[in-house]
Amino acid sequence: MSQSPSPDLAARVARLEAIEEIKALKHRYLRACDAKDPEEFRACFIASGASIDYGRLGAFDDAEGMVTVFEAIALRKVDGRNVVLDMHHAMHPDITVHDGTRASGRWTLKFRQVNLEDGTESVSTGEYDDDYVVEDGRWKMARCHFRRHWTITRPLGPGCRVDQATGQGAARPG
Repeated sequence: MSQSPSPDLAARVARLEAIEEIKALKHRYLRACDAKDPEEFRACFIASGASIDYGRLGAFDDAEGMVTVFEAIALRKVDGRNVVLDMHHAMHPDITVHDGTRASGRWTLKFRQVNLEDGTESVSTGEYDDDYVVEDGRWKMARCHFRRHWTITRPLGPGCRVDQATGQGAARPG
């Protein structure tokens, strides 16, 4: 005779599934940043009214404003080469599921950027403070605030060579 899972077990499983879906959302967001993909970047936020505050990059009451800034920085090219190369690594997720449609989370970011126009490399760290909601059946960011802790910026040396992949978009598994 088969018994259905207890409500407590079902709720615990649903909470764990929500946490994993939120982690996947944040990873899609970070991957979109590094792949210079404004459409996927935008898709990670709610349709309207997202609260975004990225400190020096600006604060916005909708994702569209941040997408405009993202495009201006990430898509800038000189002589057919990207000027800014980014690498975002978020770690130490601390996600709280409040109910079936609302959650909040904190992440530590390790960020590395090469700016070929300025001839610099920067390494930074800081904290994301996010709120998530379910919209159209998927978790989305409703709030994403970032607070930088510190940055080290150093010049790229005269012997430094930066190679870039050619072609559009990031490689995707087949």
